Amino acid sequence: MKLWGGRFAKEIDPSVQRLNDSLRFDIRLAQEDIEGSLAWASALASAGILDSDELRLLRDGLERVAREIASGQHVPAPTDEDIHTAVERRLTEIVGPVGGKLHTGRSRNDQVATDFRLWVMRASDRAAEAIAGLQRALLGSAEAALEAPMPGYTHLQPAQPVTWGHWALSHFWPLGRDVTRFQAARASAAVLPLGSGALAGTAFPVDREALARELGFVGLSANSIDAVGDRDFAAEFLFAAALLGVHLSRLSEQLILFSTREFGFVELDDAYATGSSLMPHKKNPDPLELARGKAGRLIGHLTALLTMLKGLPSAYDKDLQEDKEPVFDASDTLMLLLPVLAGLIGSLRLHPARMLAQLTPALFAVDLSDYLVSKGLPFRQAHDIVGRAVRLAEVRQVTLSDLTPDDLRSLCGLFGEEVGEIFNIPRSLAQRSVQGGTAPDALRRQLEAARASLG
Repeated sequence: MKLWGGRFAKEIDPSVQRLNDSLRFDIRLAQEDIEGSLAWASALASAGILDSDELRLLRDGLERVAREIASGQHVPAPTDEDIHTAVERRLTEIVGPVGGKLHTGRSRNDQVATDFRLWVMRASDRAAEAIAGLQRALLGSAEAALEAPMPGYTHLQPAQPVTWGHWALSHFWPLGRDVTRFQAARASAAVLPLGSGALAGTAFPVDREALARELGFVGLSANSIDAVGDRDFAAEFLFAAALLGVHLSRLSEQLILFSTREFGFVELDDAYATGSSLMPHKKNPDPLELARGKAGRLIGHLTALLTMLKGLPSAYDKDLQEDKEPVFDASDTLMLLLPVLAGLIGSLRLHPARMLAQLTPALFAVDLSDYLVSKGLPFRQAHDIVGRAVRLAEVRQVTLSDLTPDDLRSLCGLFGEEVGEIFNIPRSLAQRSVQGGTAPDALRRQLEAARASLG
């Protein structure tokens, strides 16, 4: 059985059929295809195209096809070029000629767009839920060591004192934005194209609003030509996936560094590391490295889809068959990766003493500048003076805190005897009490806001 062919004098060349067929991957749309067909059958009945007995037959037949596919009993035929053909062919085998009425007023163009949108809506929900699992793991890690001091880094150089909780939450918030993007991708997908036909709309009086309600869409496509060719929702899903991949890669890169002997801030649980086939002592952060690597895969899927879309005229073109595999693989990649990272974060062992040991006096240079500013000196001058103090300490091969008040007064007379109090970790952290800062109260407020954002 084919859904087309009456005007052709030859059978399709086998090599063309292999190129053309998509059942090997779009079979994943089986549930959505059958749901769409059930809704379409109801719409045809409401429009007077099917009588009640025909509707019952079609419903029973479609539900049987769904059971066969779910149980693995369904065996594709060599002529099943896509999921739509496979479902309709099997349906017609079960219910007879009435199966041929199901496609009345419908094209595979609006059918596949409907199926794919339903799938992306659900995939977006799954992604958001999995991201929330990783967020909860980061939240738990932040809460467990909210005020544990550690160096903060810019340019991968030690910069200022922060805390583990502050650092962990710095990776929590980007994930929240990722959830928002997947929610937006879902909303973009939740526009019903069914009823658009091949491109000009259906000639039968189907109730598209009822179709939308039955299938869970929140709006109707406004233009039938646009409806069958629009894949913005797929691009938006892939953009959300690609940017999430970037965020996961950045988190992973930092943890890879933190887990090295040179840093020694964290240790991965044995369940979330691998060994070497040659070096018995090795404990490799392979899950983190794979997360870092898969960011490239996700970015590549977005690039592939956008490149395919850019050259298309309006309405449906066969190029759009290439829209699904990138989206399917991106979703599979995230569903594989996110639970692993959540487990890894949840089982991390922290080494607070090692983090604390890396808080060298040089990291208080900004505090020293702020001290001079509090004495009335313009910041730019304070910055220059402290820079010269840092250089003086380097020349003498001592730490910044080893410089005496007299040493500092040789650079600026505003330094008092109490200047040594600047080199104090709790004081430095507490100074930054603004929203989003490192002070204990600010950290607790941030933690509460993070909890609230998860609902």
